[in-house]
Amino acid sequence: MLAFHGFGQKGSDFRPLTDVLANEYTVYCFDLFYHGRSYWNNKDEAMTKNFWADFINYFIEQHNISTFSLCGFSLGGKFALSTLESFPEKTEKLILLAPDGIKTSMWYSLATYPVAFKGYFKSMIVKPHRFFNLLNTINKTGWLEKGISKFAATQMNTTKKRRRVYFAWVVFKELKFKLHKLGKLINDHGIEVTMYLGTYDKIITEKGMQKLLKHLNDYKLHVIKSGHNQLIENTARHITRNKA
Repeated sequence: MLAFHGFGQKGSDFRPLTDVLANEYTVYCFDLFYHGRSYWNNKDEAMTKNFWADFINYFIEQHNISTFSLCGFSLGGKFALSTLESFPEKTEKLILLAPDGIKTSMWYSLATYPVAFKGYFKSMIVKPHRFFNLLNTINKTGWLEKGISKFAATQMNTTKKRRRVYFAWVVFKELKFKLHKLGKLINDHGIEVTMYLGTYDKIITEKGMQKLLKHLNDYKLHVIKSGHNQLIENTARHITRNKA
């Protein structure tokens, strides 16, 4: 299994889930670029899907992997979906935990992938008051869920985190998908899909996930008692309980 973590995490954050799946899979947990010990050397240059496909192809050749399953949480969902898109014939199962890349809250997009004012946003790395003033203004309107506001603030409260937010937006922005085509790939290759969502998650919702799920002939959807940030641990508990 190839596993891709969420924004602000590292590969080892999958440990609760990999422990549960250890008897079924050999799990390779990647540090995404700008996370953990992984670096992107091309500065503001976006990562293309072809680059990612070449990277994965090199990895699986080096490890003599002929087929694999995929797991992606939050931001990692984009990488799982991109891998499936490039290697549908090698993909056996797809496990998604509140995945990005399908439909996210507009406020999550504000926190991690701002869609305009690139230069202004880049300036927030060294002038964070600009971001927090904007966040406070939005908060006063009452439009912003408290949990999402807290999520946004925690991703921007140090220079290192602000740099990661900015460069992740720039580098990962091309990981977008035509969901009806993705659904057809999944159906045509008989890929087993399981999705886990949190009942208290305001960032990734069941309604939003229907944008992909409605295109699938078959899938398993589990909505468990969890917020967004605790979903890996709570999914591991859910799987353990249901194995018993």
